[in-house]
Amino acid sequence: DLTSHFLVCLCFVQRCYGAAHHSSIKVTRNQTKHIEGETEVHHRPKRGWVWNQFFVLEEHMGPDPQYVGKLHSNSDKGDGSVKYILTGEGAGTIFIIDDTTGDIHSTKSLDREQKTHYVLHAQSEFIIKVQDINDNAPKFTDGPYIVTVPEMSDMGTSVLQVTATDADDPTYGNSARVVYSILQGQPYFSVDPKTGVIRTALHNMDREAREHYSVVIQAKDMAGQVGGLSGSTTVNITLSDVNDNPPRFPQKHYQLYVPESAQVGSAVGKIKANDADTGSNADMKYTIINGDGIGVFSISTDKETREGILSLKKPLNYEKKKSYTLNIEGANTHLDFRFSHLGPFKDVTMLKIIVGDVDEPPLFSMPSYVMDVHENEKIGTVVGTVAAQDPDSANSLVRYFIDHHAEDDRFFNIDANTGTIKTAKVLDREETPWYNITVAASEKDNPSLLSHVAVGIRVLDVNDNPPELAKEYDIIVCENSKPGQVIHTISATDKDDFANGPRFHFFLDEGLALNPNFTLKDNEDNTASILTRRRRFSRTIQDVYYLPIMISDGGIPSLSSSSTLTIRVCACERDGRVRTCHAEAFLSSAGLSTGALIAILLCVLILLAIVVLFITLRRSKKEPLIISEEDVRENVVTYDDEGGGEEDTEAFDITALRNPSAAEELKYRRDVRPEVMFTPRHQPSSALDSIDVQEFIKQRLAEADLDPSVPPYDSLQTYAYEGHRSEAGSISSLDSATTHSDQDYNYLGDWGPEFKKLAELYGELESERTS
Repeated sequence: DLTSHFLVCLCFVQRCYGAAHHSSIKVTRNQTKHIEGETEVHHRPKRGWVWNQFFVLEEHMGPDPQYVGKLHSNSDKGDGSVKYILTGEGAGTIFIIDDTTGDIHSTKSLDREQKTHYVLHAQSEFIIKVQDINDNAPKFTDGPYIVTVPEMSDMGTSVLQVTATDADDPTYGNSARVVYSILQGQPYFSVDPKTGVIRTALHNMDREAREHYSVVIQAKDMAGQVGGLSGSTTVNITLSDVNDNPPRFPQKHYQLYVPESAQVGSAVGKIKANDADTGSNADMKYTIINGDGIGVFSISTDKETREGILSLKKPLNYEKKKSYTLNIEGANTHLDFRFSHLGPFKDVTMLKIIVGDVDEPPLFSMPSYVMDVHENEKIGTVVGTVAAQDPDSANSLVRYFIDHHAEDDRFFNIDANTGTIKTAKVLDREETPWYNITVAASEKDNPSLLSHVAVGIRVLDVNDNPPELAKEYDIIVCENSKPGQVIHTISATDKDDFANGPRFHFFLDEGLALNPNFTLKDNEDNTASILTRRRRFSRTIQDVYYLPIMISDGGIPSLSSSSTLTIRVCACERDGRVRTCHAEAFLSSAGLSTGALIAILLCVLILLAIVVLFITLRRSKKEPLIISEEDVRENVVTYDDEGGGEEDTEAFDITALRNPSAAEELKYRRDVRPEVMFTPRHQPSSALDSIDVQEFIKQRLAEADLDPSVPPYDSLQTYAYEGHRSEAGSISSLDSATTHSDQDYNYLGDWGPEFKKLAELYGELESERTS
């Protein structure tokens, strides 16, 4: 590392720029000539700097940096191994140097008057490289390798590329130049010596013949020359499967034994075709392509075991057919058309099925039976017959019996030899209309073999139940009823089947005298209406009537029954609404229970006890119970507090106690002003003259309830008013004691509840005259 000092001087230029004096520093050999003689003395070579002063023009205005000069070392071969470094005044800011070529440039415009020269230092750096020798062998960093390649691949199919690395310098000699070769795996595989790509070396390598290969690859440096270093790795190659093998049945003929007792839907056998391929390439499907058992048997494929499962579709019968023949095909489901020339990828075999004879239980002639028998038939009546026979060639005798496991009461018996079913009890359709029994049959020689059949027995109806009323009827007749008036409608029911009783007939018992009060009308729709024969009934005379009726059905033979209807007399409104009935009936209809009556009586007793206590307290205070007539005022008020005094003259308005025509506008107390003002209603004099007493009282009561200024305590108001122009006239009965009037007093029922009792009295008199 040599350092050179040089001086940069600025040249003054007037008007124009002078020529630049450029020089370069050179490093030369240190040669010295002796002055005295011509002999040249040589010394050891020594690097040095040869330098001169550099000059640069001031006030440079060019677009590019101004070239100053060039540094050069005698060790610089131009290969970049020498690096030039500039330090000192203005280095890196004013003066820059190319570290490779040594060229120096000025980047700024300089002024000599400010600074006449710059002192800089030049340095050089040297790179010393270590020369490489072949001391590292190639290595496979990713080995060993595992790879697959499809079988039957073409020769030259790429399998894998391996790469070896050498730590030696690849730029110097052949130390890092690697060549690949195969040590193990020939003649099946080859390797490219330059790239390391492994390829197949044979045509149609078959996985079924050999599946796994172990290939050893070597990498050698020095381009494979003698003396080079080497490394190796193992590549495990597996041939993957393709569908290049068709399925094959091991045999062309098979035989299978199936007993005739095999259940329908059960698996009776298996068959399998072999396929040398694996995975989905070995998947196959089995089908029955022809044969006389194609409708009796079916075949399916087990995907796990790749077997054909033979199942039974229909029952077998050795006595009818003893053998079947099936042609079964097994075919691959995933085909590779590249290898279709190796097919066909299916195979066919023939299967003969031998049906085995089995001792079977008796077989009934029908899968189930339905039989009919009439009710009320005597014990031992034949219901029907079941039949079964031995299906085997021996044709053994069959015995029958009823399975009574689910039947506690035995209503039927069966003949063990003939299978005839008979009644064991008298049957009642209304109690049980249908019976389900199970009949079993067994061979006489082998009782353990049983067969069962379901038998349904329907009990047919016989008209053995008379009709009766559909329910208990509560019939009411109003006291003011008219002749021919329908007071109720009744219906009937029959326990027998509808076919024996679709039509009911209602009539009165002809053996009894004609009923003067009520009659019965058959509506011909299985209902009947109760009608009155006369007008007006009286509870005081008779409150309950009884009407015997007869009901018959349309069965063969026809049956009839008698019933008695109870009819209660009640007081009703003109529109037919019941107002009141007999006391017992009223309480019963109202639904008052014994507990409710007891509660009412207790309330009455408590009230009586309160009254007695009140009288006792009054007597103990010696106060009269009745205030004398002189002390009676318009208002009888008793309070524990005092009123407003003598000035309280507007506490009550007594004008309302007189004729309503004299009523004035309601006045408020001076000491009480309601928050919400109440506006009393005013009636004109004509309206007051025609107002009803009851309406008048209700009107005053409503005003009192809505008036917020009334005192918050009770008051007694007496209305001495009877109203104007009563339409009733005189109600005296003095003139009617000895005469009979034909007047109809029904209008009394329209006068309201005050005249109900009067209307009832005159209604009873009218009823007596009618009777």
